[in-house]
Amino acid sequence: MDYRKKIVYQSNYWYNDGLRKAQIRDMSGAIVSLRRSLQFNRENIAARNLLGLVYYGIGEVPEALVEWIISKNFRAHDNIADYYINKVQASAKELETINLAIKKYNQCLAYCRQNGEDLAVIQLKQVVASHPSFLKAHQLLALLYLHTGQYTRARQMIRQARKLDTGNEITMKYMHELTHQRGKQRRKASKKKEDAVEYSLGNETIIQPKHSRIREMASHLAVANIFIGAAIGAAIIWFLVAPAVNQSTSDRLNDQMRDYSDQIQSLEAQVSAQTRTLDNYRASGEALEADTTQAQTARDSYENLMAVVEQYDSGEYSDATMADTLLGVSRDALGESGQARYDELAAEIFPNACESNFSDGEDALEAGNYQAAIDALYKVVRMDAGYNDGEALFDLAQAYMNNGDNENAITYFQRVVDEYGDSDYAGEAQTNLDTLSAAAQTDEAAG
Repeated sequence: MDYRKKIVYQSNYWYNDGLRKAQIRDMSGAIVSLRRSLQFNRENIAARNLLGLVYYGIGEVPEALVEWIISKNFRAHDNIADYYINKVQASAKELETINLAIKKYNQCLAYCRQNGEDLAVIQLKQVVASHPSFLKAHQLLALLYLHTGQYTRARQMIRQARKLDTGNEITMKYMHELTHQRGKQRRKASKKKEDAVEYSLGNETIIQPKHSRIREMASHLAVANIFIGAAIGAAIIWFLVAPAVNQSTSDRLNDQMRDYSDQIQSLEAQVSAQTRTLDNYRASGEALEADTTQAQTARDSYENLMAVVEQYDSGEYSDATMADTLLGVSRDALGESGQARYDELAAEIFPNACESNFSDGEDALEAGNYQAAIDALYKVVRMDAGYNDGEALFDLAQAYMNNGDNENAITYFQRVVDEYGDSDYAGEAQTNLDTLSAAAQTDEAAG
């Protein structure tokens, strides 16, 4: 027992340490501390939820969702992870934007490996604009600016990265490199000043290169004169052979245009591949949503089934009340044992509930309370579609027709005709069906 207390204490200690670091936006330090907390106690819900928030704060949304889902598995109820997950899933457009930003970031890494820094910079600007909290994108853009000598822009990116995570080691390395490069620039500027001599003439200050520098410049001018003469000769030759040169230039331009056309086709193929990837992502999202809906249906069905069992065992509830709860159960969502229990309860409850609801529905239909009739008779049809040899279906169709809902009325009159054609209600159902169908066609023609 003392050993377990010590483990829990250590887990809480590292959680508090991670919380302190997260409050000052030392996200990297917070991640390390919170992971240590979870090593001691993986069921530390507070630590896991905070770790998800830290990941979310630096733009790592997939990692954040993983932590929150694990947290929810450990504690299904009274868990704030539910709120975080629903908040992210509620904005499908934002989630798609984040996903696209991550894909662009991965594409930028490929560009960098292929020496395509310019393309990577253009793409990364779009990434940080659409997903401002994506720390890795800021860091990669800062690195590219450092690599290309754009130190002012690099400093801006590093500052933004530090705002997202004050203690990130990679950001610190880039900051050190920026300081080193700017120091080299200042030393070069200082050396240029040392190569000149300053003196005053009246009220003016004259800056003149040193004598050694003058001699060097003189030698450079001599060389420049040689090049100027060569350039004049080259110009004469150019005018003499201009027609041939123009033809060669035209051929070269045609070759370049063909190369550009091939590149455009390649880019179009990449766009097509990315579009297919996005379609697959949407399809997987729809499949995930369907799985989630199915899981929710199964959970609700089991909860309703257990509620009916408790109601039935207590003996304090009417069959109609228990039937209402049992109608909230999807039999197909249950397992084999659940379906067996459902069938037992349905056999005990539904017959009396059908009789009660059918009587209420007929009374409401005769009284002209068509919505109440629909509510009662719809329950009967769900419990036993063939109740009284199709009479419940026929009465429900009449209630819909009298309530002005011709679409549902046609549906249920058609069922009477198709499923109970030998019943006493089939003939009248067909007559009503023909009348409603003709009215619908008239409305379409008028429209």
